[in-house]
Amino acid sequence: MNSTLQHDLIQIEELLNLTQQEALAFLAKINEIPTTPVFENCEKAKLNTEGISGKEALNLFKERFGNMINSSTGPRYLGYVTGGATPASIMGDWLATVYDQNTQAVKGQGDLSANIELETIQLLLDLFNLPSNFLGGFVTGATMSNFTCLAVARQWIGKLKGYDIAKEGVQSAINILSATPHSSSLKSLSMLGLGSKSLIKVKTKTNREALDPKSLQEEIDQLNGEPFILISSAGTVNTVDFDDFIFINELKKKYNFWWHIDAAFGAFAACSPRHKDVLNGWEHADSITIDGHKWLNVPYENAFFFVDKKYKLEQIETFQNSNAPYLGDPLEAFNYLNFLPENSRRLKALPVWFTLKAYGKIGYQDIVENSIQLAADFGKFIEKNQNFELLAPVRLNTVCFTLSGEVNQEKVGDFLQKLNATGKVFMTPTVYNNKKGIRAAFVNWLTTENDLVIIQNIMGEVLNKS
Repeated sequence: MNSTLQHDLIQIEELLNLTQQEALAFLAKINEIPTTPVFENCEKAKLNTEGISGKEALNLFKERFGNMINSSTGPRYLGYVTGGATPASIMGDWLATVYDQNTQAVKGQGDLSANIELETIQLLLDLFNLPSNFLGGFVTGATMSNFTCLAVARQWIGKLKGYDIAKEGVQSAINILSATPHSSSLKSLSMLGLGSKSLIKVKTKTNREALDPKSLQEEIDQLNGEPFILISSAGTVNTVDFDDFIFINELKKKYNFWWHIDAAFGAFAACSPRHKDVLNGWEHADSITIDGHKWLNVPYENAFFFVDKKYKLEQIETFQNSNAPYLGDPLEAFNYLNFLPENSRRLKALPVWFTLKAYGKIGYQDIVENSIQLAADFGKFIEKNQNFELLAPVRLNTVCFTLSGEVNQEKVGDFLQKLNATGKVFMTPTVYNNKKGIRAAFVNWLTTENDLVIIQNIMGEVLNKS
């Protein structure tokens, strides 16, 4: 064994204790760590010949990058709908790293961690009050979740047209309808060979991001009975708007189409008795995308999908390892290798299992309703402040606003840059109804009313200096 490796093996307890100390120090200062770090130029790296040991690597990392890590997991990071990480989810994630399982088969002589994943999927279905007819799995994020669902939809629609897309490729145009698709859906269409520009845009309701039922009906009529894929929204990124799922479900009774819901973070409205009605009817969808590293507040690179079990064959046809005889018949024994894109995958379900078991339905109801209340309060602040104006009503947990007055449109970018540069809060730019805007997304379990006061004061200070 390499001598440095052998030394680190002997010192593993000390190394992990030092790592824990570094992690705890970061979490202890999460309120003070800048939301926007000061970047330093990274020199062209050259690998040393001899190893320096894990302890020295940690010291070097702290010296080189320690002050450049921002508090994206902190209470005033309101960008990109990024959640934090609950204590229990960190526990699960650390153990997932230590156990280092390749989560695939549910039985056999190999790793059995897929059983944990299947159980976690059942916990999630219970959290969202969804029926057990869904099969789920974990992937890296909403992009791969959308990709997985739309890949199965692609296979399903190909078979309706008389050919096997997984084996033969796309042979003809596939109709895809959507009103306000997330960029990850468009990226998925590109990766699936369907084309990001092939989307048929459905009109939205007036001053809304939700699809207009009349427009959807007109687009369906134009297809003359051709099957299609509908990508609908459960929480758009700018205004958290929801498509009318009850209406779509009625359409399912009359037309042959695949209904996919992008519910990356809007799905968590199901955790709140006061807001769950926006999801009425979503249980009838063919597939659903949900992110874990948003409102579930687990460490990054965590998302999952739900696909109706009646499409199990299409899912296997899409993802099976057909050229690996040692994996066996995909219809005989369940193996995630045959149900999603990745062959190599860590136990992403474990942090989710830990956090769900640790905090339960009430815990997540509290997290969701706290975020919604903070967004509502921030929206009221924007409405009352003459320097700002809302671009859309605050529907759930995201506030979309801008500087007041048309003359200030060119100042929005500069204001946001200065606001983020304070390191006290982070928001993201957007455009809504052809207006430059700012988006603040509340999803972090740590965010409190005190953080809201700090944010409002910082916004005032930046305005006074402008």
